[in-house]
Amino acid sequence: MAGPSPHKPRNRGKKPAGGSQLRTSIASKTLSSSETVIKTPLFPLASLLWPARGSTSQWNVLPFILMAVGLFRWAAGLWGYSGHRSPPMFGDYEAQRHWMEITTKLPISQWYFHDLQWWGLDYPPLTAYHSWLCGRIGALVNPDWFALYASRGLEDPTLKIFMRATVIVSEYLIYVPATVIFVRRFSRTCGASTWSASLALVAILMQPATILIDHVHFQYNTVMLGFVIATLSNILAGRYMWSAVFFVAALGFKQMALYYAFAIFSSLLGICISPRLNPSRFVGIALVTIASFALLVLPIILGTLYDVRRGIGPHPDIDGPPASLPLFPQLVNYLDTEAIYYPVVEQLLQMVHRVFPFARGLFEDKVANFWCALNVVIKLRQYPSNLLQTAALVLTLASIIPPNLILLLRPRKHLLPAALAATAWGFFLFSYQVHEKSVLLPLMPMTLMLAGKQGLSRDSDFRAWIGFANLLGAWTMFPLLQRVDLRVPYTVITLLWAYLLGLPPTSLSAYFPDGQSPWLKWTTAIIHGAFYAAMTAWHVVEAFILPPADKPDLWVVVNVGVGCAGFVLCYLWCLWQLVVQSDLFPAKGKGKGKVTNTRKTK
Repeated sequence: MAGPSPHKPRNRGKKPAGGSQLRTSIASKTLSSSETVIKTPLFPLASLLWPARGSTSQWNVLPFILMAVGLFRWAAGLWGYSGHRSPPMFGDYEAQRHWMEITTKLPISQWYFHDLQWWGLDYPPLTAYHSWLCGRIGALVNPDWFALYASRGLEDPTLKIFMRATVIVSEYLIYVPATVIFVRRFSRTCGASTWSASLALVAILMQPATILIDHVHFQYNTVMLGFVIATLSNILAGRYMWSAVFFVAALGFKQMALYYAFAIFSSLLGICISPRLNPSRFVGIALVTIASFALLVLPIILGTLYDVRRGIGPHPDIDGPPASLPLFPQLVNYLDTEAIYYPVVEQLLQMVHRVFPFARGLFEDKVANFWCALNVVIKLRQYPSNLLQTAALVLTLASIIPPNLILLLRPRKHLLPAALAATAWGFFLFSYQVHEKSVLLPLMPMTLMLAGKQGLSRDSDFRAWIGFANLLGAWTMFPLLQRVDLRVPYTVITLLWAYLLGLPPTSLSAYFPDGQSPWLKWTTAIIHGAFYAAMTAWHVVEAFILPPADKPDLWVVVNVGVGCAGFVLCYLWCLWQLVVQSDLFPAKGKGKGKVTNTRKTK
């Protein structure tokens, strides 16, 4: 009889048990980390994504998020747009369509000179290149959409579908990927959980003001904002030269990106001098920046020289409205008009003049900033333009120097959103030539703060303040949206965002956080409550009571005053958060604070 087999059966129960324990451990760590932010659903958005709270990766829920926000954008685009059925000039929709027309139908040397009275091109070259690409694609579908002169004010429903699609595609190619990557990196830098990062991503992509302006009113602001977010993401990743490239792209798409320029410069300069001087990094960033700007204007320069060689000038005598005359006739007194460089100099100066229209005045229309609010009490137009420009420069510098000095002295990466928000608020409130839509610039980095560890925490007031800023910003743009009968999308989009984040007027769950003193909780709640009550009352009065005949803009003026006061509070809050997080004045008995990455390595 054979002896016992030397083979010992494998214990199949141990490995699965170990694997199960490992998976349970990972899930419990994730849930434990998320419990620092949320233990039970505090607001409807958390309830909506509650089944995914145990996920160890944001990529599990990302497809659902992108599909949902994409469908919401497309639905918002079913409404009207700026200038819809509003002759003779129509609006921003016609301006964007017209730029696609002139960039595809005219030589490149005429882009910044052609018929400036009809939505002349007044954005930097990257916007022109983007318009050229969209126009080329659109012409393949229907060339009549971009027939020079003949297509002005065209309201073809199929053209509307194409134009809406260009906004969504542009956003999903630039803004959405940049935001996804930034939220992932910033949440890791701040030690926030994957769960809270997913919630923050939804809140950022559903930001009401951005959807209302780009997808309803119609513009391409998210392309520029996407490049800025890519800049921040590369700074977080330590790719400083790439951050310079992306920020030049932002400036090259819309000059409003200058709102962020001081903060980006302060951050990069601080990184070059702290913790030790790094001249090679500084020189590298400077050279890449110069090369990026050169590459940006190179097609304009080469196209101008090519047109000159073909005998085409920037002021042709063609059929239709007369082309614009040179805006710099004094150049002939200093430069040789026959020299080969003269057309290039003229082209670049014209482009700068169109991009920075100082002749338009201190502010445009009714905007909720300091100057427009002050104009209610003191008529500013009676003062010389030079004096107003100097005053705007002084106050703007006074408001942006403190946050940028902090960022220079403490170039910590987790301070970037707060620094950009404070700087952009300073520009919006006090700078020259501000538009209502410029409020998107401070709102974007302020909303990005939701991705930090305190962003959606039950122990902080971040959700209350960031929500307040976004709802107030959308409210101040209501007079702009009302002109083209966009009350319904405004109401639906703003109230939906407020509901998802548990904000007034749908909920008070953002107030009275656990980690604050009672007096601070009540102070914030009372101040915000007063503003929300004023905003609600304003809507009721504006809807049912006509303003006095001698004061037809009374309700808009009230909107400006309330909005300006609220934005000043938002600026002060961002500046305070920057001071606190930078530990410039650490509390007694505490060392210098530092945000560490508490996320467990998988």
